[in-house]
Amino acid sequence: MRVEFDEPRCVAAGQCALVAPDLFDQREDDGVAVVLEAEPSREQHDEAREAAAVCPAAAIRLVEE
Repeated sequence: MRVEFDEPRCVAAGQCALVAPDLFDQREDDGVAVVLEAEPSREQHDEAREAAAVCPAAAIRLVEE
C-alpha cells in the first residue's frame, strides 16, 4: 500500500492525525496534514484506510499494490 496525499485539498481538520498518528501529523503553522509514512506496514493498513475514510476533503488516496 502507498499513501498519496493531495496537500492543496487538505482543510486541516486533523482527522487523519487523530486516527492514524503514526502515519500522519499536522504542520504547526497552518494545520495542514503531513504524511509521516508513505508506505505503511501491513499492520498499519487498517489505520491508513480509516484515515482516508474520515478525511473530510478526500485528500488521502490509498494505492493498493
